[in-house]
This record gives sequence, structure tokens and C-alpha cells, in this order.
Amino acid sequence: MHLYVHVPFCARRCSYCDFAIAVRKRVPARAYVDAVLKEWAERRRDGGAEGDLDTLYLGGGTPSLLDPVELTRLIEGLTRDSALVPGAEVTIEVNPDDVSAERARAWRAAGITRASLGVQSFDPAVLTWMHRTHRAEQVAPAVATLREAGIADLSLDLIFALPAELSRDWSRDLETALALEPDHLSLYGLTVEEHTPLARWVERREVRRTDDDRYAEEFLVADRRLGAAGYEHYEVSNYARPGHRARHNSAYWRRATYVGLGPSAHSGSGRGRSWNVRDWAEYERLVKEGKSPVAGNEALDDEALRLEELYLGLRTADGVPVERVPALVREQWVREGWATVWAHDSSPPDPLSTYVERGGELDRRSPLHERGEGTGVRIDTSDPSPPSPLSTVVERGSGSRLRLTAEGWLRLDALVGGSV
Repeated sequence: MHLYVHVPFCARRCSYCDFAIAVRKRVPARAYVDAVLKEWAERRRDGGAEGDLDTLYLGGGTPSLLDPVELTRLIEGLTRDSALVPGAEVTIEVNPDDVSAERARAWRAAGITRASLGVQSFDPAVLTWMHRTHRAEQVAPAVATLREAGIADLSLDLIFALPAELSRDWSRDLETALALEPDHLSLYGLTVEEHTPLARWVERREVRRTDDDRYAEEFLVADRRLGAAGYEHYEVSNYARPGHRARHNSAYWRRATYVGLGPSAHSGSGRGRSWNVRDWAEYERLVKEGKSPVAGNEALDDEALRLEELYLGLRTADGVPVERVPALVREQWVREGWATVWAHDSSPPDPLSTYVERGGELDRRSPLHERGEGTGVRIDTSDPSPPSPLSTVVERGSGSRLRLTAEGWLRLDALVGGSV
């Protein structure tokens, strides 16, 4: 089982943020931990949270604002009856300005194995515009302090596709992040969400939305630069060194069972989904009164389940079985450079042998081919009627998979929508 705990408290709301947070000068840590542990006990009593924990993720909001004593009590309470499996991944989201030697040691002693730092940018002007609470010069010392405390598995978050008015140097931010040698990087394109300061700035025309070309350019710059540095682009927004994929988030993408605790947290198992009330005060009141904080639920029908599996599979470098996408559609994706075929079998028959012999081309620049993970396929469009390498793969039963390229990921929603 995978457990997510939403810690809603923040010292300030970022300009782009529409998450379920509660801005507090003083965090009610004891009341919060009491409420979450009570919800957890109710879930376990009702049979909705069985099994040991493979991953535990403290997200937010700003979990690093919790008093270390209360955070330790939270983790101990969550793992008292549902033990962490050997080698479990326990992640905490951290703001750089919350890191101190004392806190880092306490986090490690509590069982934290991984930290995700909300860096967003190394440009001081950009951080001010974002309403971030930390300064750029605090990031490197925070990384060093976490490592000294024994939390060596580190991830950095960055945001790209910022408004052109900010004159942000995206390449410089990438280089600065790489110099810190993190094991993992999460890169998110800026979106304008309703009811945020950013949305109001756009409405008043104080800033302009980033156009699609700039978004694509920065996405592809990161793909090339991080790939050259040895990071695997294993999901649309995520890069990892070998062996350092985020196990908790990966569980979502393969539709594993997960339980969410705290305000706005979601849970999912099989076809079922549920979510808690969004507001912290309402959540606390309901739990105190012995009532369920669940605000809603849904059950996926066959079509919704099929679409979700396709969408989540195509988000990742593992892709989907080639037969999940209609032949004519997948062949177009390959022809346009939006997808490649990955032969999962360690020693499959070469799916391109027939095609290559007849004058086709194997694109040796394919990211998969360069990393030795599979066979990269692109159709030479100079051949007016090439045989289908994908059809050959399916007919030979090699268990091959279709995965999107970086160019394909830029079109993910449109490609999935066009394949159903």
C-alpha cells in the first residue's frame, strides 16, 4: 500500500498556487497530527487501509513547517499498525528555508529517506515574483545539510515556461540545479489557475501567458540537457538517475492502491476513487465529531478505466503495449516522431529487420536506442509505402511497448484523445 498525507499549512501562498492550503503564522501541528491519526485509525477499523506500507509521502502545503516532535509522532502513529516494508521510501516535501541541521537530523531519525525540495528557480527576481519564502542562496546549504543528516536521496522541483517579462534564464537554472547533483528532478510547466494572483495578473494584462512555442522549447531543452547529464526522462515531468525514480508517484501511474489522509487528499483502489473535504477547518471539525471527512467518490466504468490506463501509461517511459493503440494511429505517431517502439523482451527478434532490408531507416538518435533500453523506430517518409514495423512486432508476439518521445509528450492530451 502507498500512503499520502496532505499537510496543508504554508507561511505564504505562491502566486501560481491553487492547492488546498491554509496560510498560518503558527502551524497547529498538534491538532493536525491528532486529526490525521484519528482519520487513519477510522480507515483501518473500516477495512479501507490494509497492508504494509511500501511508500509514505508527506506533501503539501509545506510539511517541513511541522514541528519535528509532532512530525515524528505522526510517522510513528501511521506506521504503528501498518509497518514500513524493508527499504520503504519515506518522502517529505521541504522548503529550503525550513532546513536546519537540527530539523534534518530529526527528519532522518523519524524515518525520512527522501526529500523533495521546492526550489522552483535560482533567480532572485523570479522567486520574489512567485511569492516564495526562500532565497536562491539557501538552496545549496539546504542540500548539503540534508545529505549530512543522512537524507541522501534528494529531488529538486523547478518550474519552466515562465512569462517572458521575467527574462528568466532557463538554461542557467538547469545548470545550477545539475551542479548540486540531485538524484531526481521534477520540472513543471507553469499553468494559470483560476482564483490565484497569477490569474488576476493575466486578467489585468500585467503579464502574458507563455505561448506554446516557448513552452515546447524549454521542455525540449530540459529533455536534451538532463539526458546528456545521465538522467532518465521517465515521466512527462520527472527525471531520475538510475535507481532513483520516485516510487510513490510511480505507484499512481501504474494504478496501485493508495490511501490519502488529510484535507483534500485522494484515495484510490481498483475502480474506486474518493477524496476528502478541501478546507482544513472543516476537515478538523468532521474528524473531531467522529464523522467521515470524505467529500465524494466515484467508480470508473470500463471505458473510463481503459482511458485512464492508456493516459497514465503514456505519461511514462514504460509506455503501453503496442496493441493498446490502433495500428493506423500508432503508425502515424511513429512516422511523426511522437512515439517509438520498445521491445521489452531481452532478446526479441529484430522488429525492423524486414523493414531495414527493404530500405527503411533505423533512427539511431532515439533516446531509447542510445540508452540500450530498446529499439527506437522512425519511419523514413521518403518511402511512400513502408511496411509497418509495429504490425510486425505485434504479429511476432514480442511483448513490445509503445512509448512517447519528448515531442509526443508535448502532445499527450491530444494524442490520447485522438486514439480513442
